[in-house]
Amino acid sequence: MKGWALAGCFMLLAVLTVPVFATTNTDKYGYITIQAVDITLDGGKATIDMKYTLDEPTRVIVLLLGKQDLKNRLLTVLNYEDAEVKNLDLNSAELVVDDVSYSYGRGVYWFPSHTFNVLIPTLRITTPQVSREYAAVNEIPNGIGYFAS
Repeated sequence: MKGWALAGCFMLLAVLTVPVFATTNTDKYGYITIQAVDITLDGGKATIDMKYTLDEPTRVIVLLLGKQDLKNRLLTVLNYEDAEVKNLDLNSAELVVDDVSYSYGRGVYWFPSHTFNVLIPTLRITTPQVSREYAAVNEIPNGIGYFAS
């Protein structure tokens, strides 16, 4: 009887701890751990600078086999379909998204809310007028209005 009680306790412990382990690394997507994302808006275009780390064994594989999988994973993390990768290395990437903001004419733009596919530890959005910084977010909840420079 003690064996069944002990087994039941272990099962209960496993059920309660698995969700905790599943949610502790939400800034990680596969072998990529996101550190920071900077979005600079000017006109309707966004320049996105990403800082990240790669798991150590994966760095060697990326160096040997190429960066296509890394590029695809970063695009998935950002969740922008039309993003173009300008620069990509093992620690950072620069991407450009055209027509990311809505133009209302006369240099007035609206950058709408957006959801990322992972938690971004530090997100900075810079317009010609203001810079906003967010901590531990996976979405930009409200849009940002701005004027072109």
